[in-house]
Amino acid sequence: MVNIIWLALLVSGIAVAGINGRIEVVTKAAMDSAQAGVNIAIEIIGIMALWLGIMRVAQESGMINFLARIVCPITRFLFPQVPQDHPAMGAIIMNISANILGLGNAATPFGLKAMQELQELNDSPDEASAAMCTFLAINTSCITLIPATIIGIRVASGSANPTEIVGPTIFATATGTIVAVTADKILRSRYKRKYGKD
Repeated sequence: MVNIIWLALLVSGIAVAGINGRIEVVTKAAMDSAQAGVNIAIEIIGIMALWLGIMRVAQESGMINFLARIVCPITRFLFPQVPQDHPAMGAIIMNISANILGLGNAATPFGLKAMQELQELNDSPDEASAAMCTFLAINTSCITLIPATIIGIRVASGSANPTEIVGPTIFATATGTIVAVTADKILRSRYKRKYGKD
């Protein structure tokens, strides 16, 4: 559906420009946008490398394991089916940590690893387990304290105050996480009462 909408917007824009005899505007906008996309992608490499390096240092120094012990009560509440010393828990914590720092690209490999490990604990391989559903809800709505990627894009785009997005981001993502976790717990409870399983 999204592809159809984008195609309709593109075709209608070209048609309107052609009717008005200003087709060169479409060509110029396409070229400028392509150039801007490349510039932003290159300029954001530095910021992404910085945060990915920090994450790597944290992992190698044992900070991630320390963080895992700190958040143990929270992870036990969110994922009661997953043993605390299982590799899935480490991947989940790394994914959430990357999301908290606003590193969506860095979070993706940890998310895939977490899902792979959770699948090994899944008694019904053809269905998503309760832990997988909870993790997906948290991963999608995860609170972001430092939206590093967005700040990087705003810096690359010449924003006068690139960090002003931090406050609204924290509020919006915190609200999303609370709603996601609450909905997951409520729906999971109803499912368990109805079908007698998680």
